[in-house]
Amino acid sequence: MANTSNGSLASLLLLFTISAAITTGAAQFAVQSQNLEADNVSVVEGETAIISCRVKNNDDSVIQLLNPNRQTIYFRDLRPLKDARFQLVNFSENELRVALSNVSLSDEGRYVCQLYSDPPQEAYADITVLIPPGNPIIETREDLVSEGNETEITCTSIGSKPAATIRWMKGDKELKGRSNVDVTYDSMYTVTSFLKLTVTREDDGVPVVCIVDHPAVKDFQAQKYLEVLYKPEVKILVEFPVGLTREGENLELTCQIKGKPEPQQVNWMRVDDDVPSHAVITGPDLFIENLNKSYNGTYRCVASNSVGESYDEYILYVYDSRAGAEAQRSVDHAVIGGVVAVVVFAMLCLLIVLGRYFARHKGTYFTHEAKGADDAADADTAIINAEGGHNNSDEKKEYYI
Repeated sequence: MANTSNGSLASLLLLFTISAAITTGAAQFAVQSQNLEADNVSVVEGETAIISCRVKNNDDSVIQLLNPNRQTIYFRDLRPLKDARFQLVNFSENELRVALSNVSLSDEGRYVCQLYSDPPQEAYADITVLIPPGNPIIETREDLVSEGNETEITCTSIGSKPAATIRWMKGDKELKGRSNVDVTYDSMYTVTSFLKLTVTREDDGVPVVCIVDHPAVKDFQAQKYLEVLYKPEVKILVEFPVGLTREGENLELTCQIKGKPEPQQVNWMRVDDDVPSHAVITGPDLFIENLNKSYNGTYRCVASNSVGESYDEYILYVYDSRAGAEAQRSVDHAVIGGVVAVVVFAMLCLLIVLGRYFARHKGTYFTHEAKGADDAADADTAIINAEGGHNNSDEKKEYYI
């Protein structure tokens, strides 16, 4: 048994020696031909690369695969190289296909397909090993930014091959950053991108996303939510009454406030005068009962935080207690007056049309006094015809149409 194993090992060594000698000699005059083909391969570190040597027209010539050091990996279907990561996938007279598993950066290089024809032919398969970057790191210069100020965000992609590219998104809008690429001692690439932007209150809570593009990974990203400080937004809402403010009624106002940080101080004041003494102020709410015209004026709600101060105003005008009813009666009178005016105008138009009609037809008639005179043969006949055949020429008849 030991002799058999030794014999097989000796045969392989002899084959490897012969193929190495043939390879060394053939390399001196081998030509690259379209008859022999090989494809470049890109593979992620740790995965499997497939190397294929294909012959279009083979005349029983031997195919072999060499590594970048021109050592024979496979000679036909035999593997002289002692690297179990290389496994035969397919062997025929037109193809030699080999799988290289668990690829590392040291496997990168140019692999040679050789065909022992006359003259010998070569084709090349370049293996590129892709090393994905580590998780991107996103940082901001400061955690909180006041509205109107500029901030800078950085995103770093470490240890990739080739160098990654970095894109920025804020909401659904793409932004442009400035990138810097560094090469590390082990020929890896570290990419840092810098993004500067001026923030507004609308940016508060909006994510800024750093997207890393690399052939070894997909959808690789990190994000940072913007924290924007802004002064309060103030709006006065009328809770009661709905409509006119009349004497004797109550008034209730609410000051709606939004700001970051949350406003801690809210004040009510009356411009150019004092707030009525019996007014009740509870935080953002103002309540005044039994209104009268002396309370007329501009009421202001003021809110402030660490960023700044804002206010909104409400103008109070107190109407008479019957203002609503009088306004309604005024509306009714206006409607009635409008209807009457339309009817009068229509009647006037009708009278004008009738007047013009009768004026146009006034005196439109004809007589029979001269009927038949135009057709008489002589003057006597004409006179007789004009008289209508009657001797009494004074009798006339008129017909009105």
